[in-house]
Amino acid sequence: MVKLFAIGYAGRDKEKTWEHIEELKEIGVPEPSSVPELYALSPSLIDQSEEISVVGNKTSGEAEIVLIFDENGDVKVTVGSDHTDRDLETVSIQKSKQICDKPLAKETIDLADIEDEWDDIKLYCDVLVDGEWQKYQEGTFASIIPLVEILNFLEKHDVPKKDAIVYSGTVPLINGFVYGDGYRCGIHSDKLNKTISIEYKLDKLKE
Repeated sequence: MVKLFAIGYAGRDKEKTWEHIEELKEIGVPEPSSVPELYALSPSLIDQSEEISVVGNKTSGEAEIVLIFDENGDVKVTVGSDHTDRDLETVSIQKSKQICDKPLAKETIDLADIEDEWDDIKLYCDVLVDGEWQKYQEGTFASIIPLVEILNFLEKHDVPKKDAIVYSGTVPLINGFVYGDGYRCGIHSDKLNKTISIEYKLDKLKE
């Protein structure tokens, strides 16, 4: 059975990461027990459809590097969205992640094909607000802890090297949280001239 994990607080600039943690503490989000932090989630959350259902109006997407360790131990790279309930995040980060489906692209790239350009790969997210797409996140993998640190971190926490999906970090928000009606996330390799993206809308259930 495939296992699902998410790495939180994986920014490469540790000082900025701690500044962000302090900002979140001011709005009630508890401090993580470690930085980075690992969250184990239910694999049933993986969603490759074009719509996810959420409760209320305070959830938001987050573009993530996703590493997929297949049954042979080979590593694929793709993009996903660590969609999270921001209200529930003030109670429990783990629960806020577990309550929302995790959109995931169907297409992947072999890690070996992009490992030499890792820091230069682009990661972005747009948000749909009032029928218009707006830039929400934009950066490169260089904003996230290096690949070797990600792999060492996973090994330290006994994450299996087969049959595992790991949401492995994101880039900063441009203007803070936006609770939109949809999200469009992608990664782009200049070397391969290739973009992998997902786009999904929200079905907002009433509380």
